[in-house]
Amino acid sequence: MDFAFIIHPMNVNDIVTRFKGTKRLPREFVEKWFSRLPAFKYSKIEGIKSQSTGRTISGIFIGCPLTTEQMLSFPEHYVVQKIIKAGRVAEKAGAGIVGLGAMTSVVADAGITIAQQLKIPVTTGNSYTVAMAMEGTKEAAAKMGIDIAEAHVVVIGATGAIGAVCSHLVSRECKYLTLIARDRTKLDNLARSIMHQTGQAVKITNNLKKALKSAQIVITVTSSGGDIIQPEDLPPGCVVCDVARPRDVSLRVAGARKDVLVIEGGLVQVPGKVTTNLNLGYPPDVTLACIAETMILAMENRFESYTLGRSLTFEQVDEIYKLGEKHGFKLAGLRSFEKPVTAEEIRSIRDNAGHGASTAGIG
Repeated sequence: MDFAFIIHPMNVNDIVTRFKGTKRLPREFVEKWFSRLPAFKYSKIEGIKSQSTGRTISGIFIGCPLTTEQMLSFPEHYVVQKIIKAGRVAEKAGAGIVGLGAMTSVVADAGITIAQQLKIPVTTGNSYTVAMAMEGTKEAAAKMGIDIAEAHVVVIGATGAIGAVCSHLVSRECKYLTLIARDRTKLDNLARSIMHQTGQAVKITNNLKKALKSAQIVITVTSSGGDIIQPEDLPPGCVVCDVARPRDVSLRVAGARKDVLVIEGGLVQVPGKVTTNLNLGYPPDVTLACIAETMILAMENRFESYTLGRSLTFEQVDEIYKLGEKHGFKLAGLRSFEKPVTAEEIRSIRDNAGHGASTAGIG
């Protein structure tokens, strides 16, 4: 077993989907019952093959029995201990490295304590998540006819590990930048850092709804637990890259707004004939960038704690992107709410937004 990756249910409905016998039980009871279970092996993933070396690796998904809401509301120490126990399942399975998925990469000190308590290295996958989120955002903007050099970009969750690096990177390319986060002091510090490094004067705010009214490109990567962006918040023709898990963009947007393009950030095409019983809503050979980072490190025999804590470096992002390219990992096209986005759908979105005259970059 080359690697392991820790996952958890987004909500109680995910538990009911796996444990069919709980379907008729009260949701509160099911969630409480599930949280008392030990961590468990969920599924294998096999057939990941490097396009450059021909090496094939395999891994295992470990279930941490806490929902997103529980991870946000339970005592921090308790949650961290549950994640550590999941990591020990990975150790016993013989994994060389373990990745942290969704909220397990966010709680407490973002993996540092977990890595200290395990005998195998740990990564959050945030470096590759940044790389693929930026690539996906640029591709989506181009297909929507948005020139990023002239665009107003809004980053939500800007002071987090992923958000801060995305903010720095996009500040080098866009004309206008607004950063949104809860902590005003951290926002001030980030804005000064960007000004120092790039000369870009950015706006900062806590008012999400007001900032979104003039946004052309939105990158959202909070740990709020979901649904902070509603249909009425978005202007026509904008592109939203939702990197957060659970999603920051409400599912209502998919049905109510046919004039905006929402893409899922950080989705990666995995090389090889990949098989797994885990259903994340994507084909077996498409996965989240945080999972792909763990795979890439295993493929490289880089059994080290690569991305930990809340500070990422541009060098890490660049290196893991190049390693992914080396082995054949790449952006998995554009996907929205777990479905591929076609050229025809993008044309329709542009038409609905009043951008239908130009179709350059679509196809």
